[in-house]
Amino acid sequence: MKVSASVRAVQVPEDNPMNPECTTIYIVGKEQVLTIDSGYAIDRYRWFLKGYLAAAEQAEIAMAAITHHHYDHSGNLKWAVQELDADVLVSKDAVPLLKGRLPRNRVERLEPGKPLKLEGGPTVHVLKTPGHSVDSLCYYIEEEGVLFTGDTMLGSTTTTVHNLGDYRRSLEQLLELPNLKVICPGHGPLVHDPRERLQTYIEHRNMRERQILEVLQRKGLTTSWDIMLELYPDIDTRLRRAADNNVRSHLTELAEQGRIKVHEGVPKKKRGPSQRAVEHARERERVIKRAKRYEEQARRAEVRAQENPPADEWKDPPRYELQGSARD
Repeated sequence: MKVSASVRAVQVPEDNPMNPECTTIYIVGKEQVLTIDSGYAIDRYRWFLKGYLAAAEQAEIAMAAITHHHYDHSGNLKWAVQELDADVLVSKDAVPLLKGRLPRNRVERLEPGKPLKLEGGPTVHVLKTPGHSVDSLCYYIEEEGVLFTGDTMLGSTTTTVHNLGDYRRSLEQLLELPNLKVICPGHGPLVHDPRERLQTYIEHRNMRERQILEVLQRKGLTTSWDIMLELYPDIDTRLRRAADNNVRSHLTELAEQGRIKVHEGVPKKKRGPSQRAVEHARERERVIKRAKRYEEQARRAEVRAQENPPADEWKDPPRYELQGSARD
């Protein structure tokens, strides 16, 4: 899908409520091409991207960047190097959080404030926007008014927040961007009323704060989970943990401001897994690896089969020749 003169969107449909509607991989530029985010490390994301590249792109991927370290945005970085021959771009804050997902070489560190200049394409500004995660980045093409937000802003819902103070400051920073026309989120549809939506996000967090204070005023001593159940009575139950995390982000900020008192809980003592559980996990991992290996062998065999005659079907294959006047 074309977003602007320099931007295309590859939208992968989703049924995970944490990734509403779709997960999107963005393609930027024409000669030197940049991708932003890469999806989970599973085949359907790779097929969507490679299918789009084969059908619509006249250029190859030169660089693969991410907005933050979460698996649904960074799962295919090694694959981008191996299959697309791309360089990987990540922030220094993301590096320690990407254990096992970074290739051994061709990794460059992004510097917020230092723009990416694409050959034959636009200038992409790198913005440090923590809040959803500690390493969250946004990318901005000012000349076209296109902002890539990852999970800092979503297309149809609000997002989860790790640090509320950082998140509020990030939203205010984005609200001040000049020439802002469209937001390209990590999940959900494009946002064509960007300033109004950013302001809505800011007001939404203010509303949640008021609601939390009202619950505390009414109920007295209570847990974040009980507050969440009051504030989100109709939420998809698969999103309850995420909603509870957001409530706790608000409570942490209120405690730091001295507006509420925290009665520290008593954590359970963590017990290591039993030997039986460890052996079961190892066996399951071996089975998964074996299944993947068989799947890859089957795929390669199917490709090889297309290169040779169907000898397994014919002891003596049919032969053909012209008949009668057809020789003339």
